[in-house]
Amino acid sequence: MTVTYTTPEELAESLSILRTTFSSGKTKDIAWRKWQLKQVWWMIHDNEDAIVQALQQDLNRHRFESYASDILGIKSDILDQLEHVEKWAADHIPKEAGFIFGTLGKARVRKEPLGVALIIGAWNFPLLLLLQPMLAAITAGNCVLLKPSELAVACETLLVDLVPKYLDQDAIRIVTAGPNEMPEILKQKYDHIFFTGSNKIARFITAAAAKHLTPTVLELGGQGPAIVTKLADVDLAAKRIAYAKFLNAGQICLSVNHVFVDPAVYDQFIESISKWNDKFLGEGKGDLCQIINDRNYARLEKMLAATQGKVVYGRKGDARQRLLYPTVVGDISMSDPLLSEELFGPILPVVKADYKSAYEIIRKMDHPLAIYIFSSSQAEIDEIIANTNSGGVTINDVLMHAGVHGAPFGGVGESGYGYYHGVHGFDAFTHTRTIVGPPTWLDKVMSFRYPPFHVKHIPKIEVKNKIGFKRGETLADQKIKSGSGPFSRAKTVISIVVLLAGLFLLTGASDGFKASLFNICSTYSEKYLRPLIHSVQLTLPKS
Repeated sequence: MTVTYTTPEELAESLSILRTTFSSGKTKDIAWRKWQLKQVWWMIHDNEDAIVQALQQDLNRHRFESYASDILGIKSDILDQLEHVEKWAADHIPKEAGFIFGTLGKARVRKEPLGVALIIGAWNFPLLLLLQPMLAAITAGNCVLLKPSELAVACETLLVDLVPKYLDQDAIRIVTAGPNEMPEILKQKYDHIFFTGSNKIARFITAAAAKHLTPTVLELGGQGPAIVTKLADVDLAAKRIAYAKFLNAGQICLSVNHVFVDPAVYDQFIESISKWNDKFLGEGKGDLCQIINDRNYARLEKMLAATQGKVVYGRKGDARQRLLYPTVVGDISMSDPLLSEELFGPILPVVKADYKSAYEIIRKMDHPLAIYIFSSSQAEIDEIIANTNSGGVTINDVLMHAGVHGAPFGGVGESGYGYYHGVHGFDAFTHTRTIVGPPTWLDKVMSFRYPPFHVKHIPKIEVKNKIGFKRGETLADQKIKSGSGPFSRAKTVISIVVLLAGLFLLTGASDGFKASLFNICSTYSEKYLRPLIHSVQLTLPKS
């Protein structure tokens, strides 16, 4: 299967159409945004079988895994953005604007789409990582030029067929390109570039973007570690780490690259992860994905052949089918060839180290996209988090922080910058534009601002120490407010609930009024008390 790449003339035509459409204001219409989001829904819904087949062709991915990754993520995002687009796109009224700017000047922050956005997808999740940012760009009111990965040929072919059939071709276009054609695409001017892939390629993207001062979001990866302390549930840690390396054959930017295991539980961990790998593989190949191409398969085999560690679990791979089985390598040091770069495959180096040594090593390396901490001790968990930096953290599990509803997803440093998912994706493709209109009669009140300037007017603009801090304060004198945590919120919420409950019992109100009070109590309980109880549970020692 081959795809004919987009010619420079076709690219120029597509960009001209997209720019004309954006200039017309068509995509700023909320109705248009909702219409296109629904069209994406039907594009996925109507072609689920074709999508599953394409993913199976490119990656040998099981039907369940395709649903659980690409299809689930895209459909969930569509519903979320349809539900919230009006709220996200509405003007924001700054509470801190004050009387002059806020009350008199009617200050507001307007959400404006950036313009024409180039979105470059990745091959490991060839639909999800292209269409998820596209959904955010549509919701924010942009025109979009899609560039799918050329390595996932079946998915690329499918997208080239489906996008023109379902989506507005005046505002959403798809182009194809290989390494030789990408320079032509990147030399064009865009209003935003969203890239998912390796930090090596990201450097070319940002260099091209810099020529036009184009803002970018980079979703990269890195050598994401796991730490298994001696206080961890070792069998559960092994199960979940094996699962992370099994999914998509470890070809996930969020996968566990390597694991630090405390010497006290090292042997137990090796035994457990071997057990779980056997179970996941079943009688033979099981549901194992294949490596994307021969070049990446050869790269992984070469790294495995060069390791100074000991293969404690694994079996011979199948180069013809590009099947590389889960492989665990023990007795390994940080200078081993296996740890020279992000593995992006089903090989797991296991480093013997206590958690303090582990985080000392991690903080000297490039910041990863994720860190996974396995421990039953909150003190250990807090210490590791305080002494490391990463895009996100999942505790006693893997990958889960990327699925937190309403939370930002993205990297830091070498693992990328910029965020998306939910409202954060909308924000990534949005310019926040402050607008204020002070009344003209204020000119009489503020005439002192005009030249010729006079020192007698300085008191009118002098900044007073209204907080009241004093000269000579020491570090010990500093007071920290505690009004933003869950416990302080709980104090307020509990007071409200108790008051409402008292009114409920003491008043001879009608049943309708009592029902209203009950609903208010329920709302506050659901919004604040449930998260509070959960946060308390997290701090309790495990039995």
